[in-house]
Amino acid sequence: MRKIILGVAVSLDGLIEGPNGEYDWCFTDQDYGMEDFLKRIDAIFYGRKSFEVASNYIFPSKKRYIFSNTLAEVPEEATLVQGDGVEEAKKIMSQPGKDIWLFGGASLTTAFLHANLVDEIWLSIHPIILGSGKPLFRGVQERKHFILRETKTYNTGLVSVLYERK
Repeated sequence: MRKIILGVAVSLDGLIEGPNGEYDWCFTDQDYGMEDFLKRIDAIFYGRKSFEVASNYIFPSKKRYIFSNTLAEVPEEATLVQGDGVEEAKKIMSQPGKDIWLFGGASLTTAFLHANLVDEIWLSIHPIILGSGKPLFRGVQERKHFILRETKTYNTGLVSVLYERK
């Protein structure tokens, strides 16, 4: 079965966006493992807001799924997922293919964590404290255990960590 990998940049204080939704603090001066990560996946899961923010980043070779009960349509090359997102994700996971990148959406991430669908968490921890903004996890009400599988430190101070669900 395919894995769902939550892959996200995060600040030292656990934030994924600044107070105004900005992510200009994320390093873009080198690859930081992204090329290898993109080889592992062939699909991306987006929540509505994350998709709207990420529409500037095109991954043409990846199948894109947008989970939303408010959108009426999505671009032709994407698939709109409505209704029970967890059940739809399970169906997609059971199809042949590579792993799936859970790009984001706080509510989508929380729903997938509650349903134990997040198999791995890949964090790119940036050496900055934002002070305020959107936290990585909201609404998670029970403990979720993960095992450290890999770390990589870059000369910029960014640390990449990969955790696997226990």
